[in-house]
Amino acid sequence: MCPPEIALLKTFVHYFLHLAFPAVIAFVFYRNQWKRVYLILLATMLVDLDHLFADPIFDPNRMSVGFHFLHSYYAIAVYFLLLFFKGNLRIIGIGLLFHMLTDFQDFVLWCH
Repeated sequence: MCPPEIALLKTFVHYFLHLAFPAVIAFVFYRNQWKRVYLILLATMLVDLDHLFADPIFDPNRMSVGFHFLHSYYAIAVYFLLLFFKGNLRIIGIGLLFHMLTDFQDFVLWCH
């Protein structure tokens, strides 16, 4: 169990990486169309719908990566393959992989 200060920092970092950092990615790598790319990156958070099939839906001591079916290693392999396409599929792949990285660091780097 994390001390309250660490738990607050963990929550801040988690949501910063999910909501704000994709804007940085979009602006740095897709400057001319960063708003559209940012919205696509945000839309990749729909991958969390697979949490609705878990019981309990949210467990702070459970790592999402490898547990939920859209967070499985097979799914991550598909997300990696999306990087080899152009256009929106590549952007979706970037967003999904970054999402997995965010969920992974959320569990591995912080107390749980």
